[in-house]
Amino acid sequence: MFDQGKLAEVISVYKENFSEHWKEEKYKWEAIGHFQKYWDIHAENFRNMFLKATDKTYNLLASMNHYPRNMIKSLSGADPEAVRGMFLHLFDESKDLAERMEQFQASADDLRVKYDGGSWSQHYQTPNAITTYLWLRYPDKYYIYKYSEVKAFAKAIDSDFVPRRGGAVYNVKESFKLYDKVREIIVKDQELDHLLKESLEDCCYHDPKKITVTIDMGFFVSRFYEQKIQDAETIRPQTGDSLYLSAGEKTSMVQNASMVQESIDTDYGKLQSKARFKKWMNPVIIALRELGGSASVQDVRDKIVELYEISEEELSKTNQSGTSVIMNDIDWARNYLNYEGFLDQDSPRGIWTLSQLGEKIVLSDQLAGMIIAKWVRILAAKRDNKILPEINLKPYYEFLPEKKIVNEPYTKADFLDQVYMSEENYDILTALLKHKKNLILQGAPGVGKTFSAKRLAYAMMGEKDESRIELIQFHQSYSYEDFIMGYKPQEDGFKLTNGIFYRACINAGNHPDQDYFFIIDEINRGNMSKIFGELLMLIEKDYRGTKASLAYSGTLFSVPPNLYLIGMMNTADRSLAMIDYALRRRFSFFEMEPGFHSDGFQSYQSSLQNETFQALIQQVTDLNREIKKDDSLGSGFQIGHSYFCGQSKDSCTEEWMKSVVYYDIIPMLREYWFDDQQKVQQWENHFSGVFNDE
Repeated sequence: MFDQGKLAEVISVYKENFSEHWKEEKYKWEAIGHFQKYWDIHAENFRNMFLKATDKTYNLLASMNHYPRNMIKSLSGADPEAVRGMFLHLFDESKDLAERMEQFQASADDLRVKYDGGSWSQHYQTPNAITTYLWLRYPDKYYIYKYSEVKAFAKAIDSDFVPRRGGAVYNVKESFKLYDKVREIIVKDQELDHLLKESLEDCCYHDPKKITVTIDMGFFVSRFYEQKIQDAETIRPQTGDSLYLSAGEKTSMVQNASMVQESIDTDYGKLQSKARFKKWMNPVIIALRELGGSASVQDVRDKIVELYEISEEELSKTNQSGTSVIMNDIDWARNYLNYEGFLDQDSPRGIWTLSQLGEKIVLSDQLAGMIIAKWVRILAAKRDNKILPEINLKPYYEFLPEKKIVNEPYTKADFLDQVYMSEENYDILTALLKHKKNLILQGAPGVGKTFSAKRLAYAMMGEKDESRIELIQFHQSYSYEDFIMGYKPQEDGFKLTNGIFYRACINAGNHPDQDYFFIIDEINRGNMSKIFGELLMLIEKDYRGTKASLAYSGTLFSVPPNLYLIGMMNTADRSLAMIDYALRRRFSFFEMEPGFHSDGFQSYQSSLQNETFQALIQQVTDLNREIKKDDSLGSGFQIGHSYFCGQSKDSCTEEWMKSVVYYDIIPMLREYWFDDQQKVQQWENHFSGVFNDE
């Protein structure tokens, strides 16, 4: 269960510092003695009795931003019998501990809502406070649970159990088991027993079973243990060929002091080499676009669109030699590329320079001129629809690469990494879309329907080609004229204008060897029959490529088979009408579930290394189980994972998590359970416990 050797080290350091530590911590033993003396559950004035009995607890029941004692003081002033009943139930040993703790918290919150008038934002009766009450009442049975202390103690002794954020009851029970095992060893330590007996005064509880000593040792480890270990370390002096360095932490060693300077020199040399390598690489040439006739130096600077590397073999074709730089940042190149011309005895010549580096680029005026000439003539000919006469510019430009946009590859693995969906569901999605051509992703808010739709398109294309994706959103006023074709007002009347879906079909039809995607967000917000019109038939898989006459133009039109339709529906929006049945049978429907259990989300969650975030996700998954079981809600109303995505270790702060809980999730629960405020409050308490699990 834990490393007994490490526990022995902890006990040893605790004993070494016991006398000094006792001066600050003996109040714990005094607090028990005082509580045992004055506690009377049947006292006539419960409030005064409680305050007197807990008068010596100090920061155990009151600390910065944590006021459990003051809250009980306030509540017992308003309804002393209800608070008395809370403690009667809590101290009833015939009942299960978890049930008692949960009931105590629920009762405290009910009283807070009923009596405090909004002055208290929470009840403060955390597991830490509740176990403190139990420890005061039964000091030979209960330990004080505090998340940070248990975690530090478990880590110090290499325990198998480590508390997790949000699992309060589980943490309490397991920490009690851990402390019990530790205490079995502590009670056998005669030296520690002697130290305690020598220090105890009459006002202190004598702690015969060493429960409080065990608690205090956990506190000591969480606050002082590491520092005491560091203070005890002896920083070794410099000896022989070894150099010892210290920065107030653990001592580090560098063998042979002379190697330090050698290492610096070597690293500096490497940096110099890297700088030269970055600055002088393979030569480059310039690709130009839309030069429109002339090619001045300013044209060159303004119209740079891409920079190409040239191999030594290609360079040899131009009879050029020398070195140059690779410039991937086009704006940077525009700012610093200059042309220097001069006359020599034979002919005018020039060279290109980069003023920022102050170095020459190898492109001669002759080579650059030939490249510019080629692009100007080709583009001008295209503009004027002319045929170029044969011009022999070889070998100056025959190696010039054709400008081609290279899209970033996108695979199934990329989809699964980003979308947080199982591989099985991805395979189902692609199979449905390929078979039916039309697919609707439906699900609760935040399951990533729109995000997934676009990345599904990427994955099926094998690349991120935005030119083959059209994304729109339906709304109540969206019409056939917007979608397919209609008359739009112009300056001198009306003009028949093609709609966005019409243009998408034409574009896809012109490239039958490539897949195209039309994505419709909030598809059930529009009047589908009105928007699709006669295309209601043409989008069906069996009628793809079949021509039909359009209502406005009367021309024949078809929906190409390589255009896939993906729609999205929010199933939690009660205000939306059901989707038209005629359209429904033309689409496959895929229910998207929250992806908290997917490999992708689990990997993302682990990368944040944030225990509070893990506890928050556990609470959300528990909440989703209850939502699914609710007959008035169901799976379509679950909380989606996208509320919690897109964070890094630095940005995943408690403030951000609280904003998601209190401004996204809780308001949604109030909508869901508008007629059951007690259930809303229960879940608000659960989420609050994530951020205050002490």
